[in-house]
Amino acid sequence: MIFSDHQRQLLVLHFTVLIWGFTGVLGELISISALPLVWYRVSIAAISLFVYFRLTGKSMRVSRRDLFKFLGVGCIVGLHWILFFHAIKVSTVSVTLVTLSSITLFTAVLEPIVNKRRLSVADIAVGLVIILGIYLIFKFEFQYLWGIVFGLLAAFCACIFAILNAQMVKKHSPTIITFYEMIGAFIGVSLIMLVTGKFSDELILSTKNWIYLLLLGSVCTALAYVLGVAVMKELSAFAVALATNMEPVYGIIIAVLVFGHKETMSAGFYIGAVIVLAAVFLYPYLRNRFEIRKIKKLSEKL
Repeated sequence: MIFSDHQRQLLVLHFTVLIWGFTGVLGELISISALPLVWYRVSIAAISLFVYFRLTGKSMRVSRRDLFKFLGVGCIVGLHWILFFHAIKVSTVSVTLVTLSSITLFTAVLEPIVNKRRLSVADIAVGLVIILGIYLIFKFEFQYLWGIVFGLLAAFCACIFAILNAQMVKKHSPTIITFYEMIGAFIGVSLIMLVTGKFSDELILSTKNWIYLLLLGSVCTALAYVLGVAVMKELSAFAVALATNMEPVYGIIIAVLVFGHKETMSAGFYIGAVIVLAAVFLYPYLRNRFEIRKIKKLSEKL
């Protein structure tokens, strides 16, 4: 079967999203706590990207002002991953991934505020639906209260650095941004570990943990990022957003296959999960339709 360039890029995109979905499973498989796990992840990712720069011969130079911006956002990225993996440790992969989908809700509210524009009706509608879904999950899976709380906090952090990255990527290379953000995350996580006294025996790893961490840092972080950026040259932002919404679906399926009974939830959880995921899936479509109608109205007035 011969695929067109567009079809090949779609396959690459879904493969990338599948890799991202595998991240939560690796977080559960790695038998160390969230702090050292993230510390190793960002270290391996930064080294992998450094090797990428050396092999491609691309410049890593940035101004001092931009450097501090990237490092600062990197600290938020590091905090996001700490909260994300801690949520998995205290609940399940499925609960964490569905709760993390609330990033759409936070973005719908915060992005207009940051960019000084009016709230969209579609954004508000989708946000309310997501709140309903998360409420159902909270109600029926109360034993995972802290997993839901940390998952929501992780989604909030993800929303913040996503909005900031969307502004910075207009002026800078995405690869450069990510490289220095990984360094910033490393610095931030190291400081937290020093303050909390977590530089301990957990930094001495078993062979199994090393294998999982190398996969997490190189394949699920550095490689997946490079692939994700590459497909954006061919695919529209709408196609990328729609495919990215598959991450929690892929992640939950992989988690069920790997962990089996541990990932089995109540009927209420699945109802809430379907509501959240349906809202997340519909969001790009509704946003696109809303923008088209807005453009038509403006053209009719002219």
